Amino acid sequence: MQPTVVSLVVIMDITCPWCYIGQRELQKAIKDAADCELTIKVEHRPFLLHPNMDEGKVIDKTTFYLEKFGEEKMTQIQQMVSARAKDLGIEIGFQGWLCQTIRAHRLLRKAYMIGGQELQEKVLEAIFHAYFTEGKNIADIHFLGELAEDAGVFTKEEAVEFFKSDEYRAEVEQMANEARKKGVSGVPFTIINGRWAVSGGQTADVYTQIFRKLAGKGPLHTIPAAPSCSDSGCPVAAAAAAAAAVKS
Repeated sequence: MQPTVVSLVVIMDITCPWCYIGQRELQKAIKDAADCELTIKVEHRPFLLHPNMDEGKVIDKTTFYLEKFGEEKMTQIQQMVSARAKDLGIEIGFQGWLCQTIRAHRLLRKAYMIGGQELQEKVLEAIFHAYFTEGKNIADIHFLGELAEDAGVFTKEEAVEFFKSDEYRAEVEQMANEARKKGVSGVPFTIINGRWAVSGGQTADVYTQIFRKLAGKGPLHTIPAAPSCSDSGCPVAAAAAAAAAVKS
């Protein structure tokens, strides 16, 4: 018997720490559900948390978050994010540069079209690490070019030409706008088989429950609220209220 296919579309933005955390939790859940005889396909699609920011502009992260939240709330956010990240073996810092992410999303789209899920996730992991752990400017086309070359998307020279062109720009903008039109206001936002949606940086246990339910191997409990990033600030402590619970 052929394994059941489960298709996940993860709407996300690179500057959201809960998207990085959610990605690691999802990867863990896929491994934990290995006995479910499912073929789990994942595609990451863009969301722009700072759509009005110029592509080449950068803002100091610490300054941005302090102005947005104030020192006390900023400390709480750092502690909450750091604790979840540590459990997953990743480091998320609040130093470095906040920027517009359309260039990075264009590269992720290119990677998906060339090499599917495997190459897209390889590039995504590299961008997340560069942004959150190393504090890099992921709007810089030369840095992204080096990253693209290391991942095997294309050479650095080809990457720079890609970023100077408009390739995948319209598609990325259309996908991001379409997500908003459908009511997505916070990320990560995961759509399952085009029918159900789960919002926020959920734990691996939640995703594993979903996979086991879809495989007919276990019950599904109420999906809890989970932290996410939205236009009003990133990160926020509660998941977007619009997310639909996964149903039987």
